[in-house]
Amino acid sequence: MAHVRKTIRDNIVTACTSLSTTGSNVFRTRVYPLAAGNLPGLCIYTTNEDTALDTLSATRNVERLLDVNIEAWVRATTNYDNTLDTICKEIEVAMAADSTRGGNAKDSFLIRTEFDYSEDGDRPVATARLTYSVIYRTAINNPETAT
Repeated sequence: MAHVRKTIRDNIVTACTSLSTTGSNVFRTRVYPLAAGNLPGLCIYTTNEDTALDTLSATRNVERLLDVNIEAWVRATTNYDNTLDTICKEIEVAMAADSTRGGNAKDSFLIRTEFDYSEDGDRPVATARLTYSVIYRTAINNPETAT
């Protein structure tokens, strides 16, 4: 089995696939920039995870606070702000449909949205990065199963 973190990330990819604006242009990476043919599109990846002991019994549990980024990419000469806002709305609605990420998390919620723009090339590229906090718990010796 996989780490619960991967299971949560997979759940988010599934939730964000087939949105009206981005369709199937959903990628599990942040390493490679998206090609023009894949825009508008989404990149979904994890960045940070804080942990703390939740119990001090013989079978200790760890509460985990995971940051998941969903980056929306748009390439256009006009209306890219409006397109990003539409994509953000679609992501927020899709993510709100299941805050437990398929039963693997206690909760998940949007904590930040950041915007960036690049004027390189013939058409600007605009991005919105939505950061979700996902709270989940595992036994200290079993990161493959949510508790």
